[in-house]
Amino acid sequence: MKPINIQEKFRKFTKQWHPHQIATVDDMQVILAKISGEFVWHSHKDEDELFYVQKGRLEMRFRKSENPKKEWSEFVNEGEIIVVPKGLEHCPTTQDGEEVHLLLFEKQNTAHTGEVQHEKTQTEYPKI
Repeated sequence: MKPINIQEKFRKFTKQWHPHQIATVDDMQVILAKISGEFVWHSHKDEDELFYVQKGRLEMRFRKSENPKKEWSEFVNEGEIIVVPKGLEHCPTTQDGEEVHLLLFEKQNTAHTGEVQHEKTQTEYPKI
């Protein structure tokens, strides 16, 4: 059991939209990701997700599946977290090409893009 230097871990990868696992806590995993631009609209039927913005500013877009035309956003600044409740459709986004660094906390069986299959979908997270 040793401390994990998050800055060091972020320096180990450059690929965006590709989560890397840095720890597990019971049935949860701690993930790092670098993102830029818009992700994929998706939801997680049975899992909540916690996003911590380590660097940059995240725009988390939301919509309800029963009314997909009604969208809203929450902006998450550096040092802040947002919890996305299970079942709520969401799309992480960044502004003006900014690269945002995220730490995520979610169940180990959480599918990257829920039930949506997309070219950005990852099925395995490297452990670093």
